[in-house]
Amino acid sequence: MANFNKVMLMGNLTRDIELKVLPQGNQTVGNFAMAMNRKFKTATGEEREEVTFVDCEVWGRTAEVMKQYLAKGRPVFIEGRLKLDQWEDKEGKKQSRLRVVVENFQFIGAPAGAGGGNSGGGNGGGSYSKGSTQAPSESHSTVADADIPF
Repeated sequence: MANFNKVMLMGNLTRDIELKVLPQGNQTVGNFAMAMNRKFKTATGEEREEVTFVDCEVWGRTAEVMKQYLAKGRPVFIEGRLKLDQWEDKEGKKQSRLRVVVENFQFIGAPAGAGGGNSGGGNGGGSYSKGSTQAPSESHSTVADADIPF
């Protein structure tokens, strides 16, 4: 049986990335959450907006680069896979949480302090993936909305 586990999300960080070094000292993990907004009209024509919050984790050099360049409120595009965490709480009840393990990401919008704001609408950004050995450049080019494939 074939399996496929791929997630692509674009949204804003809801908090700064929290980095931890594992006890062995050779691996870094980052945790953060993203928010994605969806606007829609109800059957009665009323406009509504819903927000979806997603927990994410990122490993190694990718975690370090995201921590260095991204902060709460910044837009980002991530690619990764779903992971189900399961545990028992203090009362012995089974708990679970679905999260995204980030494998690649792209900056969206102008860098902080560039005066362009964080709209994420018309500015391009750099990208970074696990296999990359250097951080993305801070130079950004303008991309027309019509050039974005989604």
